[in-house]
Amino acid sequence: MRIFEQAPAVPRPLTRALLGCSVLLAAACQTASQAATPAEEQAAQRGTNDTAVTISPANGAAKARPDRGVVVRASNGTLGSVSVRAGGRDVAGSFNAARTEWRSRWTLAPATSYAVTATAKSPAGKTAQAGSTFRTLKPARTVATSLDWILEGNQRKTYGVGTPIILNFDRPVLNKKLVEKALEVRAEKPVEGAWRWVGDRQVIYRTRTYWPAHQKVTVTAHMAGVRAAKGVYGLRDFTRTFTIGAARISRVDLKKHRMVVSIDGRKARTVPISAGNGTTLEYTTTSGVHLTMEKGNPVRMIAPGRKKGDPGYYDEMINWAVRISNSGEYLHQSMGEYGCLGKANCSHGCVRQHPRDATWFYRTVQPGDVVTITGSRRKLEWNNGWSFWQLPWASWRKGSALN
Repeated sequence: MRIFEQAPAVPRPLTRALLGCSVLLAAACQTASQAATPAEEQAAQRGTNDTAVTISPANGAAKARPDRGVVVRASNGTLGSVSVRAGGRDVAGSFNAARTEWRSRWTLAPATSYAVTATAKSPAGKTAQAGSTFRTLKPARTVATSLDWILEGNQRKTYGVGTPIILNFDRPVLNKKLVEKALEVRAEKPVEGAWRWVGDRQVIYRTRTYWPAHQKVTVTAHMAGVRAAKGVYGLRDFTRTFTIGAARISRVDLKKHRMVVSIDGRKARTVPISAGNGTTLEYTTTSGVHLTMEKGNPVRMIAPGRKKGDPGYYDEMINWAVRISNSGEYLHQSMGEYGCLGKANCSHGCVRQHPRDATWFYRTVQPGDVVTITGSRRKLEWNNGWSFWQLPWASWRKGSALN
């Protein structure tokens, strides 16, 4: 059976010769060790060997834009040390290759006081230092970040190898490039991945191949100070750490009426099943790569598009139900018609199992486990639930604001 329900809407880092010689008449060529450096040449032209340090935002600024970060520069010399602190914590940043510039790694927190100190040295060895104390502006409008409610609601915080990272925003994001630059995914066993925007309020991260099993993954949205739209700033960063558990892959063959479940590459269970009878499109189980989502025991399932008294109407409480799409498909216990299991497709679109198999599957499943279904004429849409693996990788990447 299937449940008829409204499908949910699928919905910083800052931008940073060998001297050739020839002999002409009696003129001699300098060796590389004798050649003047660019900094020395500039100093000679100015007739001084002094260096200077400039800091942005300037000292005393009261409404500095947080999205512009901190920039420290040395003229006629190189930077020695740079310290940026706020609230007793160091602010991360890095030097350029020539060590003449330092930039903060991420944007700054709004309505926050910062203290900057920096030193520099000239080619002649003269030192200079500078400091700046400023405060960032307090935005009139802010945007907050949250994790998809199904992911957030998983108390065990352990997920399957197909798991997407779904971030939602409480305001429309118009500067998608800036926001996407602020998103960071760190994994103990890294694999290639990309973000894809689905509207202005949701962005989804998917790996190119399934996550390697048994590892920790951390997602951080460095949103504090990011200018998501005109006059709209992120107020604070958002981070979550979760575990990728065992690699649970279930392969459902609708023609053979069976499901084979493997865990970490080893066959764990073969299950006789019964799927959609195919009498209508809505009663046809979709073929494609599904992911397990939420689950319930029991789940109320009502016939889609029918009212009480209509032919084919049903309204039942179904046990051990695991949802795999937004169009009402579940893997659940068969409430009768056990003779169809392993022999025929008799359901209204869901994948039925014997109570003992449905109980085992329900109790061991993780959100984001892979369920690949083959054998039907109805193809799963890429945005029908967590069916993001239906979209080819090249197409998925086109949804990134950063290409």
